[in-house]
Amino acid sequence: MATLAKEETDFTTLPDMPADVFTAPLKRPEHVGEDWLEPKQTEYDSEDDAIWDDLFKRQMEILPGRAATAFLEGTEKLDLGRGGVPDFGQLSEELGAMTGWSVVPVPMLIPDHVFFWHLANRRFPAGNFIRTRETFDYIQEPDVFHDVFGHVPMLTDPVFADYMQEYGRAGWRAMEYNRLKALGALYWYTVEFGLIQEDVGLRAYGAGILSGPTEAVYAVEAESPNRIMLNVDRVMRTDYVISDLQPTYFVIDSFEDLYHQTVERDFEKLYRNLGPGFTYANTAVIDIDNVVNRGTLEYTLRGGRGSGAKPV
Repeated sequence: MATLAKEETDFTTLPDMPADVFTAPLKRPEHVGEDWLEPKQTEYDSEDDAIWDDLFKRQMEILPGRAATAFLEGTEKLDLGRGGVPDFGQLSEELGAMTGWSVVPVPMLIPDHVFFWHLANRRFPAGNFIRTRETFDYIQEPDVFHDVFGHVPMLTDPVFADYMQEYGRAGWRAMEYNRLKALGALYWYTVEFGLIQEDVGLRAYGAGILSGPTEAVYAVEAESPNRIMLNVDRVMRTDYVISDLQPTYFVIDSFEDLYHQTVERDFEKLYRNLGPGFTYANTAVIDIDNVVNRGTLEYTLRGGRGSGAKPV
């Protein structure tokens, strides 16, 4: 069986990041080691816990009928609404019994090779801080709410949990061929902003959608964005938007479909043929696309968030 990464790789050892690989430079805080793990989880105060509770309540009022079944079931299994920021130790114990994953605290965004290493060993790095009231609606760097509420419930699904581990293992080969941007696009359009076609209709499973009130509605219901069935080779050639609503979303039939399209695909030849940049704009619809909905792109064409355009 072909896989995303070389079978003989030792994933227990932190990989070296080659000097010629294109990646964002990040300065490691002095208090963390090469694994970038915090010594312990932050001791959140009552206001921090209240912010979590308010964020949780707001999202859970919006997500029924819009979030994937696996996500909603995951929030119940982990009881993420029990009150306050979840304790990572308790969360890891519960999650570990279901799918073998744990949640570990990190101070900020971490380097790609460290992130891959943690995922490859079924550890999900979560930001060790929570947003303020002033940044309640939008925070650029993922905090504990985005990471734990948005991502962790999906790790209760066995197939998706396996996909995440294999994605981490894929990082080794992407670094070998200097194609982290391509692999990052796959993560963006699946783990962060993926949609799934369920019997009851289109639903969101991506954490970037599920942790924000506007995108949770926009991604599933708005007329502006394109919705296209997932084609891995195409997605890995597609640019994406970091600080605004997505012009295009990619849809899967099932998590088994996602797993088979990626984990069982040999990417070595693809990496050899890919250029260092992207081929397709994030608004593009091309001739090979299986289009679920061709959007009007009204929100994007009117200028997006910076222009005050309505997310319609």
